[in-house]
Amino acid sequence: MKIAVLGAGNMGLSFSKSFLKYELIKPENLHLVTRKKEKVNKISRNFPGSKVSVFSDLKTIEADLVIIAVKPQDFQFVAENISFQFKENQMVLSIMAGIKIEKIQKFLNHKKVVRAMPNSPTLLGMGITGYTAAEGISFPDLMQIERFLNSTGRSVYLEDENLLDGVTALSGSGPAYFYYIVDAMIKAGTKMGIEENLAKLFVKQTMLGAYHLINNSEKSLEELIEDVASKGGTTEAALKVFDENELKETLRKGILAAEKRSKELSN
Repeated sequence: MKIAVLGAGNMGLSFSKSFLKYELIKPENLHLVTRKKEKVNKISRNFPGSKVSVFSDLKTIEADLVIIAVKPQDFQFVAENISFQFKENQMVLSIMAGIKIEKIQKFLNHKKVVRAMPNSPTLLGMGITGYTAAEGISFPDLMQIERFLNSTGRSVYLEDENLLDGVTALSGSGPAYFYYIVDAMIKAGTKMGIEENLAKLFVKQTMLGAYHLINNSEKSLEELIEDVASKGGTTEAALKVFDENELKETLRKGILAAEKRSKELSN
């Protein structure tokens, strides 16, 4: 199978590395396309054996799967400046946030489009990607796409494309919410006199351990909280302040604001 990646930025290169790491494709069957000539040499060094092209020089594209990994705001420029026609049997996989299948089909004049929403941990092979597809794409084609997406972590198929706005808000933007909370905890630690690097160690290891408890315990989140928050104790004192300041509601509102923005970008 031959794959071309239009947009050799962080996410496009991350996907490409995963495909090669798990030997889903051979280096010579990977074609990376960038808009910036100055990036060609660096990309070529990092992907020996693969073809690297500048977008403006691209006259044809020989690939079974074409991944559109440009920034959403750059898509219209890219689509309007493509100097070739997609072949009927070529699959297009978009990993652009907020741009709907119908728009991609219209701008590329091509029907076989799959739309996916990955998140930044795909850079480590620990991401999660929601994806959906245009009508008429076969089950074997979808399974092939899922195989590639799973090389970057996990993937979930969604029949309703509109749910991708929620996926964008929940998991696409989600890592930033955790970084935000971790940052607040570290700063609280330094405020209490704990040296910053030590505060980082305590908070990061606590987060890692809590994740594994969530992942391996049969208890609900409420039960896990109760296990830590003994009556009249320190955890209860913190949770009381969180509740008084409606932290859960604030987080919920923020995530819904992210969904709203995703919908706006889709239009």
